[in-house]
Amino acid sequence: MLGLPKGEVFLFESTDQWITEYEKESELILSLIGEHVTSIHHIGSTAIPGLKAKPIIDIAIELDDFALGFDCIEALSRLDYRHRIIPELPDRHYWSKGEPRTHQIHMYAQDSVYLHEQLLFRDKLREDSALKAEYESLKTELCSKYKNDKLTYAEAKTQFIMSVVQ
Repeated sequence: MLGLPKGEVFLFESTDQWITEYEKESELILSLIGEHVTSIHHIGSTAIPGLKAKPIIDIAIELDDFALGFDCIEALSRLDYRHRIIPELPDRHYWSKGEPRTHQIHMYAQDSVYLHEQLLFRDKLREDSALKAEYESLKTELCSKYKNDKLTYAEAKTQFIMSVVQ
């Protein structure tokens, strides 16, 4: 299963399909904008084997310069990505694909603290099964509480995430 309708929050059991989908999509992205990309990463819960997740593939892209993201708009639109700058997501170009949404790109300057936190959080959960279980329990609880409120669901996870990365 891949795709999350707008405004809904639900979790699926982890599947190898998410890794395969990331690999396939990252190759397509690099074929179009590779000259701008310093590095590309699978982030978010679908990047952590064994962790329940919303069925959306999150991709982080590093650029030498944040402004280069604007040069990618036309090319990524050919893959049906929609570009936005969202004030609540600082220092990033945000892209979404599909309805229901199947992929998200978070595009950062290489030295972004937000990118660093994303990668650090992912890596800590990959390395620590107890921490991963604690996070999954929190996500499951919040999902049942905020199943129709994605923003509140995301905000409610912030304190846990920040405690892990600091």
